[in-house]
Amino acid sequence: MQAVVCKQWGLPDTLTIEELPDLVALPGQVLIDVHAAGVNFPDVLIIQNKYQFTPVLPFTPGSELAGVVHAIGAGVEKYKVGDRVIAFAPVGAFAQQIAVSQAAVLPMPPGLDFATAAAITLAYGTSYHALVQRAQLVAGETLLVLGAAGGVGLAAIEIAKALGARVIAAASSDAKLEVCKVHGADVLINYSTQDLRSELKTITAGKGVDVVFDPVGGALAEPALRSIAWCGRYLVIGFASGEIPRLPFNLALLKGASIVGVFWGEFTQREAAANLAGMQQLMHWLAQGKIRPHISQRYALAETAQALNAMAARTVTGKVIIEPRR
Repeated sequence: MQAVVCKQWGLPDTLTIEELPDLVALPGQVLIDVHAAGVNFPDVLIIQNKYQFTPVLPFTPGSELAGVVHAIGAGVEKYKVGDRVIAFAPVGAFAQQIAVSQAAVLPMPPGLDFATAAAITLAYGTSYHALVQRAQLVAGETLLVLGAAGGVGLAAIEIAKALGARVIAAASSDAKLEVCKVHGADVLINYSTQDLRSELKTITAGKGVDVVFDPVGGALAEPALRSIAWCGRYLVIGFASGEIPRLPFNLALLKGASIVGVFWGEFTQREAAANLAGMQQLMHWLAQGKIRPHISQRYALAETAQALNAMAARTVTGKVIIEPRR
């Protein structure tokens, strides 16, 4: 099989495409022929050894995928050869095959294509965990989404609208904001040309936003926190700007606000049953048309570095997909 291989820490162009032996399904594992793999910002960080965990070199990056079951290991009863499935793993998805624990596998809903299925797991899983299980966002509340045109940002918009919340989408260009509008955002802020804090004050009539969804960090963090409502919740999703903000904690004190960490990958390991329930709800919303991943680009396996460079440059809207069998 062919696979992307990271042999040394570095930027995407240091990755290689190699021919590796076909995999074998060990006990409890499902061996999947990968037809589509989602690209996420953590993939850019992992290959540079800048993420929350460090894989052992060499390894194949990529964490979410959809494909067809090729073989099953001893003890696997939920799946059979030929099943169309979705899966999540810390690494290994940018390859023609992957072997994962059966606990990391979900059946693909009927009628779903592989690319859409591969775009669901991390972005929507993260956003659902953040908004439902961490922030406990409810109907009628106001949500601010920073970096709103990215994969997790668009997922957050759709999930918040499914929950009945009002959504303010903030992004760096009018073109990106148009995508946010299509996916349900109620109010748009271009933080390249508008002052985030003053716009939020006007939009909320001085009340502030109930929840901030922040996958960006950097210079946007403090004005967003200053714009939070009484008893608001500030969700720390990630740092796509490359800068971890140093926030004045007195702001949280003055607003009675909570700064809430969101680490979906660890949550899936520690609270597998709760994660499964969340994924089932997402599949239900997908069937109802309440969520619909925005796939802006598809790449062949040999173009993986190009896809990761686009992600690193923050030129991506929604999701980009690797198709290893193209």
